[in-house]
Amino acid sequence: MTSPTRPVIAFPATIGVWWASDTWPMPKAQEVAREIEALGYGSLFLPEVTGKECLTQSAAFLAATDRLVVGTGIANIHARAASAAESGGRTLNALYPGRFVLGLGVSHAPLVEHGFGGVYDKPLATMRTYLDKMASVPEAIEPGAGRPVRLLAALGPKMIELSGTHADGAHPYLVLPEQSRRTRELLGPDKWIVSEQAVVVGGDADEQLQYAHGHLNVYSGLPNYRNSWLRQGFDESDLVRGGSDRLARGLVGMGSVDDAAAVLRAHVDAGADHVVVQVLGADPTADPRPALRTLAEALELG
Repeated sequence: MTSPTRPVIAFPATIGVWWASDTWPMPKAQEVAREIEALGYGSLFLPEVTGKECLTQSAAFLAATDRLVVGTGIANIHARAASAAESGGRTLNALYPGRFVLGLGVSHAPLVEHGFGGVYDKPLATMRTYLDKMASVPEAIEPGAGRPVRLLAALGPKMIELSGTHADGAHPYLVLPEQSRRTRELLGPDKWIVSEQAVVVGGDADEQLQYAHGHLNVYSGLPNYRNSWLRQGFDESDLVRGGSDRLARGLVGMGSVDDAAAVLRAHVDAGADHVVVQVLGADPTADPRPALRTLAEALELG
């Protein structure tokens, strides 16, 4: 989906990658990014929890690659002042025009209060105030560069609306393709939607389901995601720790590699502009490349 009125993201392909590299030495992580680019994926999105700082990582991945778009998925607004997020994003945009996406999110109360020692209160108002402060940074900071494309971690209708009025679109995480469709309906054609989709490639059905439940374990205890899943048609019986089998099979692409590829395409068919695949393994920072190589063939990338 294209629009002449929105800012450019120079994605070289519709499918990208979501990967947490916190435990990797950066030179080794850069090697992973280079192979992701060589395989034909269009982006590398990275999280920010309590490990590495995401803007520094983004700069390193951009420097190590030629065309790959790098995005934060998601930069925690409680981790830095709004002026720092804005000026850092402008600097990356000045150096790598069209290749950096600044994804922002309010995070979750346990992480903010215990991981960052902050206060988690009124997420929508907090995000709106933060974005207003970013907008107030004078143009003299990185003059002429402009800001990068800005996406919000938006699950509920009010945050999705804010992602359209105060940002350039949304970065839905742990959602069904139907939620990508709903996000497109709420935002209209002129905003970016970059959806995340977890998959398991290889292994038997029991092992795939085990990885899916392990992935959902932490998220199933967070109110933001629990509420999102209820809005998407699941019920309280699905919200056990690690998620029910129905929730796991709904949110994680499993089965054959072609099945995994099909659920990625389903988000695009539903209205997402770009989909980032998160390969599940023994731990969140496992090497994604073996599965990404197999998946790239099924997606006919390159």
